Parts: sequence; structure tokens; C-alpha cells
Amino acid sequence: MNSLERLIQEIARLPGLGKKSATRIAYHLLAGEALEAQRLGNLLQGLHEAIRPCSLCGAFTEEDPCPICSDRGRDHATICVVEQPQDVAVMEASREFQGIYHVLGGVIAPIEGVGPGDLAILSLLQRARNGQVREVIIATNPTVEGDTTALYVARQLREQTGVSVTRLALGLPVGADLEYADRLTLARSLRGRTSLGDDT
Repeated sequence: MNSLERLIQEIARLPGLGKKSATRIAYHLLAGEALEAQRLGNLLQGLHEAIRPCSLCGAFTEEDPCPICSDRGRDHATICVVEQPQDVAVMEASREFQGIYHVLGGVIAPIEGVGPGDLAILSLLQRARNGQVREVIIATNPTVEGDTTALYVARQLREQTGVSVTRLALGLPVGADLEYADRLTLARSLRGRTSLGDDT
């Protein structure tokens, strides 16, 4: 296998890209200036050193704590719980939420060997116990795993903290990822969030 084939193989491993797309990207890099490919390579090489999870919320950041957690103008009494770091950027794009975030790092998925202990649930409970948190919004994806995780997290929060727990309202399509929700749908879901109590 030559260098070009190895490059195509590595690019194809990225989510959402197949061999055909990876091949187009590889040839685009080859057809362009060597400096352009070198800049991309340098960025990728230093990626994990420059960007890391926020020690408070788990979102990707170059500063620790992240700008959102450090912003005193935001509502620190409201925490929005999301599955992955990229979901924070999606929520921020809606311009509806002015609170802070907590990234779980995935969802409960027993078939894949992911249990509650593998997620950042304990740190969420610790944050919710500080006496300042008033509401926790569960914004997991509307999938079977997302729903299971939401119910588990809500039960733990109710039993251990007493804070109000809500979930994004209907409007997000079932089975879809938060990452692909349009701004209007996400904004309506945020405004119409419902209680995630014992009757859910």
C-alpha cells in the first residue's frame, strides 16, 4: 500500500466519509499547495495539546475552564446536559440557551458495554449539589439510548439533589442526532421543554 492509499484509508475512517469522499479529499490536498497540506498537518499534530476537555463541563476548549463556564454573565443556575462536546456548539448556535453545560461523554448502551459509570454522571451530581443549580435540562438525542440515559440521569438528580429536571420538548425528530437539528427546531425545543418527573 502506497502513501496515497494509506492517506485515503485514514481519511475514510472519519465519521460521515466513505472511500469516495476520502479519495476526493486526498486528491484535493495533492493538487493544492504543499504549504496548505503542511498547515493542516501541523494543526492535526498539535490538536490534542491545544484543545482539551474543560475540567468543569467537559466541552472542548483551549482554556480551562472554558469561556462558557468562566462567563459570569451566563445563568449558572441552569445546566444543559448533552451527550458529546460537539452538542455544546449546536446548542450555542440556537442562541436560546444562556446557562452552562455538562457533557456526559456518551449514552448508556449496555450492548456496547457502556454503563452509567462510564459517563460523567457523578460529576454532574456533584455540580448539582452545590446549592446554586436550580434546573438541569436533559438534551440527550431522541434515541432509545438517549431516552434511557435521560431517565437514568433524571432519577439520580431527583433522588440526590432535588433540583428541577426538564427535557427538550418534542420537535427534535426521533432517532436523529442533536448535531443535525436546525436552529429553529432546536430553539422551539428549548422554549417548550417539559418536566422529566416520575410520571415520564
